[in-house]
Amino acid sequence: MERAAPAWQDQVFEILKQGQVRQVAYVPDAGHAHLIRRVHADPQLRGIVLTTEEEGIAVSCGAWLGGERAVLLMQSSGVGNCINMLSLVENGRFPFLTLVTMRGEWAEFNPWQVPMAKAVRPCLEAMGVRVLCATRPEEVAETVQAGVDAAFGAGESVAVLLAQKLIGRKAWEGAQ
Repeated sequence: MERAAPAWQDQVFEILKQGQVRQVAYVPDAGHAHLIRRVHADPQLRGIVLTTEEEGIAVSCGAWLGGERAVLLMQSSGVGNCINMLSLVENGRFPFLTLVTMRGEWAEFNPWQVPMAKAVRPCLEAMGVRVLCATRPEEVAETVQAGVDAAFGAGESVAVLLAQKLIGRKAWEGAQ
């Protein structure tokens, strides 16, 4: 039996819909699972499964060229895959929005997640991406709304980092 999603996850979905986002590109991620299910259940939205995160940057830019808004959902470990492709956003002056679930911050069991968690913000900022962070449930809606406004209102490149504590402790199945 699936447990109910935290209210902030439904708020994120509603903000994206109200912000006229029509395409949602993602690499499957447990932290975004509820949002991904909601996207696929809504006939006005198109969920696009990616093989790697940098494809989502091309999808977002292509959506904009086609007259639609897109968002890229990824985990912090995927940010490193996107660094070179972010030059497309900057050079093409595309509005860009990504929602990043963080790993490697809080109660992390996997040491391989920690280095990228430390590098997410500086890497994104070095590529000209404005970074907004939500660490508590009551901050999420306002932070995501600010990201939507900055991306699609002001034409900025924005990443909203969703703290690992929001998603909860992840357990490695089979770990002792």
